Amino acid sequence: MQRSPELQSFITQILAEDIGRGDITSNAIIPPDATMHAAIVAREALMLSGLNLAMMMLTIADESLEVACQVSDGQMIPAGSTIMQLKGSARTLLALERTLLNVLQHLSGIATLTARYVAAVDGLSVRIVDTRKTAPGLRELQKYAVRCGGGYNHRMGLDDGVLIKDNHIAIVGSIAQAVSQARAATPQLIKIEVECDTVDQVREAVAAKADIILLDNMDIESLKHSAALCKAAHIASEASGGITLANVRAVAETGVDTIAIGALTHSAPAVDIALDVIS
Repeated sequence: MQRSPELQSFITQILAEDIGRGDITSNAIIPPDATMHAAIVAREALMLSGLNLAMMMLTIADESLEVACQVSDGQMIPAGSTIMQLKGSARTLLALERTLLNVLQHLSGIATLTARYVAAVDGLSVRIVDTRKTAPGLRELQKYAVRCGGGYNHRMGLDDGVLIKDNHIAIVGSIAQAVSQARAATPQLIKIEVECDTVDQVREAVAAKADIILLDNMDIESLKHSAALCKAAHIASEASGGITLANVRAVAETGVDTIAIGALTHSAPAVDIALDVIS
């Protein structure tokens, strides 16, 4: 995660959102010259993500803070692990505490859930990918967290890949026509993916020479049949819709190349991370 002007602006905004005109509680009861030594600790086993962002936040808020990290993003850590130790102004650290923890808990939650899906398909030739179902303004960070968990990113936005969905087809009239128009209007290096709900639609997409076929909300037998059709035509297949930790391995065993899971970003629970004062 690179420190770009956009990311720096984002950090400034989220700090201002919580701190506002100042932490009136700490400013009322903590002497201005008071210092503290604290540790950010994982209360549960988790896949870490957001540490780089947290460190940028600390630097932007106060360059005099001393920060020591024992772990790194993309690392699975056991419960009780110290993520980082902090020394410096007590007022500053108390003001930053909630936003720091929010970032780490949310992004590590995404990374941890992603890692569980990746582990569930271990040994199979399939990729776990995310979707565009991200919180507005947080897409880059949430997709970074997916990568920390061992997953892969699908489209970052509407401008970096063609995905012809059911509503596009309904308006254009057919899969063949939609693929033909997309092929004529986009550069040759841009892949064209088509969403299909039925095996018959998969046959249409294969005949239209799509590059990738998204198999949406299909049962296991339909996925097997569709994945075989795709492989025979040397077309990549992607399963999506209704994927859970309970069924992801069965979906992977159908022979699909990727599995797209919106829940990685829109439903990942926050993990338990706390800041404890040492002295």
